[in-house]
Amino acid sequence: MSAQPLEAPVRALLDQWTASLVQVLEAMTDQKAEVRWESGITLAADPEALWWEQPFQISREAIAWVAAPQATWEHAGSVTLKAAGLDTVEIAEARNTWLEILGQSLGAMARSIGGLVGQEVTCDPGAERAPARPPENGAAVAIRLGETALTPLWVGLSPALASLVCNPPASTAASAEIEARPSAGAVARHDNDDDDSAGAARPPAMDLILDVELPVSISFGKTELPMRDVLKLTTGSIVELNRGVNDPVEVLVNHTLIARGEVVVVEGNYGVRIQQIASRLDRMRSLR
Repeated sequence: MSAQPLEAPVRALLDQWTASLVQVLEAMTDQKAEVRWESGITLAADPEALWWEQPFQISREAIAWVAAPQATWEHAGSVTLKAAGLDTVEIAEARNTWLEILGQSLGAMARSIGGLVGQEVTCDPGAERAPARPPENGAAVAIRLGETALTPLWVGLSPALASLVCNPPASTAASAEIEARPSAGAVARHDNDDDDSAGAARPPAMDLILDVELPVSISFGKTELPMRDVLKLTTGSIVELNRGVNDPVEVLVNHTLIARGEVVVVEGNYGVRIQQIASRLDRMRSLR
């Protein structure tokens, strides 16, 4: 069954999702990623394909499906875990890691849907399930990770989801911002450019999360103690950490390593002067 021509809002949604998939892959694998989608192509029947059904809370019928051939999810999951420091990877671990990658990208898809319809949209619990029949709105998704070209994924949108982004509810249509995106087949890249100038392009869905508050903490170091030593701790006890006095402290945002710096005093309060932004590999390792 051939997919029908995609309307502009659906193409915009796919552009934004592939861009978010690039960012997730690069952050978790520490490799350059390129993602390209093309409409009119559906995934051939593959008994080994891992299907994921993702509903969105805006409507019970608003669903996206993603099918990944085993070679693709196994490679992406293995590369991610090896970037985190694992020497050997079990296939079940690679599978779960791929589902984590996919889950993060589909969370970004939910925010993109929200930007298109003009209201907050989140993911409902998903499941490993294929659609009853191929959706009319679908695309093949080619991925290059580092020097390796992976077997294409397939993504499909339910008729209700496609209709929702193309015809937002009247109450939100006036506030929905539908941004023109490159045509089908354009390459989505994340160039790790630190430039955040006023003229830099920003996906409209980003505005939905810019005011979200995240916990920020400072780590001076860590250690491990046997339970017997923990029970002996009293007022005045000293616990030696694994960081020297001249080593930088770690800045954690939502329990994830973001930067390193030196401790300073600002008007009687402690602060941290940022000296280094953590690499993608460091961020991934901090999640283990």
